[in-house]
Amino acid sequence: MAAASFLFAVCMALSTLSGSLVTGTRSFSIDYKNHCFLKDGKPFQYISGSIHYSRIPQYYWKDRLVKMYMTGLNAVQVYVPWNFHEPVQGVHNFTGDRDLVHFLNLANQTGLLVILRPGPYICAEWEMGGLPAWLLQKPNIILRSADADYLEAVSSWLAVLLPKIKPWLYINGGNIITVQVENEYGSYFACDYNYMRHLRTLFRFFLGEEVVLFTTDGNTDKEMTCGSLDGLYATVDFGTDTNITVAFKRQRRFEPQGPLVNSEFYTGWLDHWGDQHAMVGAQKVSRVLEEMLTMGASVNMYMFEGGTNFGYWNGADHDSRFRSVVTSYDYDAPLTEAGDPTEKLLAIRDVIKQYYGYMLYRTTLPHDLTEPTPLISPLNGVHDRAYVSVNGVFQGLLQRDTALVMNVTGKQGDMLDILVENMGRVNFGSKINDYKGLVSNLILGKDVLTDWKIYPLDIDGAISRGWPHSNSRTSFTSPRREPSAGPTLYTGTLQPNGLAWDTFLKLIEWTKGQVWINGVNLGRYWPGRGPQQTLYVPGPLLSTSLPNNITLLELEGAPAHLRIVFMDRPQLNATAGKS
Repeated sequence: MAAASFLFAVCMALSTLSGSLVTGTRSFSIDYKNHCFLKDGKPFQYISGSIHYSRIPQYYWKDRLVKMYMTGLNAVQVYVPWNFHEPVQGVHNFTGDRDLVHFLNLANQTGLLVILRPGPYICAEWEMGGLPAWLLQKPNIILRSADADYLEAVSSWLAVLLPKIKPWLYINGGNIITVQVENEYGSYFACDYNYMRHLRTLFRFFLGEEVVLFTTDGNTDKEMTCGSLDGLYATVDFGTDTNITVAFKRQRRFEPQGPLVNSEFYTGWLDHWGDQHAMVGAQKVSRVLEEMLTMGASVNMYMFEGGTNFGYWNGADHDSRFRSVVTSYDYDAPLTEAGDPTEKLLAIRDVIKQYYGYMLYRTTLPHDLTEPTPLISPLNGVHDRAYVSVNGVFQGLLQRDTALVMNVTGKQGDMLDILVENMGRVNFGSKINDYKGLVSNLILGKDVLTDWKIYPLDIDGAISRGWPHSNSRTSFTSPRREPSAGPTLYTGTLQPNGLAWDTFLKLIEWTKGQVWINGVNLGRYWPGRGPQQTLYVPGPLLSTSLPNNITLLELEGAPAHLRIVFMDRPQLNATAGKS
């Protein structure tokens, strides 16, 4: 469609950021045509890690979740062990270390989505795979089958559990995006489709028709055949020694369309008494993870923290002989049994951060800087632009290849924030292995800066969910109309006029940044550098009946007028500047 013949000026308000995300209508589904998940109607890829609340004291749940979030994960995967909550038939316990709802709430507060695996069988190297031992009081019971006694017990348990989790489904305002039915059923001898159909019916009855239900199975035809069922999205699991292409081709035979998913990407392995401690190399894990993410696959790392088999909760294997699992479930995971980060975590974080446009690095000033003191990137380690603030006051910027030194002042203990912008990865030639973020040390005066806290910023995700517009009345203490130096969010609206034609956005006297309209990222602007002066706005992005939300992230400095202009034609050829 031709560009609209109109010109609008929109005034932007400066927003002080705080508070939690508030969202409107929520959805999570599978786009079979485009081979991806859809979250609120937009393509979504999850990067998840497994954590077992049953193996970690409640006191540490928040600590572990925050560490996972700070690594860059946007989801966690969680088992629900039936026997942990119903150790005696008919007596249920969801308190203390068993408070599943509290765990889900903590994950939600931390900003993590949840992939829930409620069984009823979970494996997990857990006592009886999560099934309660009292089931064996029926001497002829056939577990994990359509056996009448087993189905009666399962149905009673799920009638207790599933109503508890229904309010926590993403579509109901919670954070559970997908729910697994059973667990690696294809590796069990029974191959009982009637059992799986019964579970599917129960899950749909209690959770509704809209929630995404899935299965997980090992990377063999037999396992995928017996473990998958129509109406349950089939995913695969495999580790670092597997041919990724072959594994995902196998998933494609059972799910010809939809997202590629590795539901258990093994970061380590379990130990039995008498074994050598199992270990998987950090670089091996990070390399395969990066390959899968580059393919667009959603990946869950099993485990991200293993935890401990307290008491008598360890499981056992019995193939050619009986082998009991040790007390520690450290798993050589990215977080140790005690929750400490490892080199593996750092390697994974370095992979994940490549998938964000902005990273925030935070530390404190090591001593008083009464005089301007040089902040130096001696090895050209800023990839690509770094916006530096002390206690929220913008100090200046560092830039790859061209601006490796700037001055900083402040007092010992002041908060030093460095927002690093990814300006695009090299796509041709010998330097395509282009890592982003702070890829080498920064030196302040004579001190190498250490003790960084690193936050991958999912700005696109937050804005696509309606922030900051949706909570502007409650979270912005005093929206202002004067510009501010340094990285600042500005919000405004374009009122509807009944038209939704193509147009072009011009940012006169704005410096550099990013623009979103109705949650869609239009791209970067940098009019001072040029030559491009306008951003293309496709007509279908605009509403003809509702106010159109506009969000600007201005990285350096906004003009006093705080206006943007919609034009009827592009300007792509202005003379390049020097900024």
